[in-house]
Amino acid sequence: MNTDYLLNFENEDSESEDIHLSENSPDHPSVSDGAVITHNGKRTLFCLTIIGQIEGHYILPSQNKSTKYEHVIPQIVAVEENPDIDGMLILLNTVGGDVEAGLAIAELIAGMKKPVVSLVLGGGHSIGVPLAVAAKHSFIVPSATMTIHPVRLNGLILGVPQTIEYFRRMQKRITNFVIANSKISEESFMKLAMNTAELTTDVGTVLDGEEAVKCGLIDSIGNLSDALNYLDKLIEK
Repeated sequence: MNTDYLLNFENEDSESEDIHLSENSPDHPSVSDGAVITHNGKRTLFCLTIIGQIEGHYILPSQNKSTKYEHVIPQIVAVEENPDIDGMLILLNTVGGDVEAGLAIAELIAGMKKPVVSLVLGGGHSIGVPLAVAAKHSFIVPSATMTIHPVRLNGLILGVPQTIEYFRRMQKRITNFVIANSKISEESFMKLAMNTAELTTDVGTVLDGEEAVKCGLIDSIGNLSDALNYLDKLIEK
């Protein structure tokens, strides 16, 4: 049974080089599929992209654009431990994916001491919501959208009370993380998640950039330069 709450820095059919942060010269940033180190003469940043569907314990079909959590987790640890990296910028354009994999990445980001800023581009849907709010400060461009909906499962599901309780507890884990790392209240978040009047074949709500900020889910409307400027201020502090 796979748990989806709707990140493969490499193509399944091609080889890519691993990122060794400690070996990168600031003057020659290392570029891998979805990650880059940049240096502007004053500070060095690690840019992490979370795209497509977040892959968990099950391998997605090769035609799916995805991000693998076993690739992202070591990179986050390396950024936190590397004294040459001053901060991290996270760019999100994801449809969501595996709940536990997404929450694992989000918890790591939220637990970092180094400055971290996120920017939602295109979409930050489903489990992408906890990933966006995990940063010290979150941005979203006006044209981006975020979908909030209840957790769901695919595969064999037993129609017993224990299954309902499992759903409830997993939803609670996601809700608790979001409200702890954003300004939205639990009541408002669950009202958006359980909305039956907006999506024709689903339960939930789609927020555009301004709506996501207005409800307290995301901190600010902004673009790449806004996110970088804010990250620079956090680093200076």
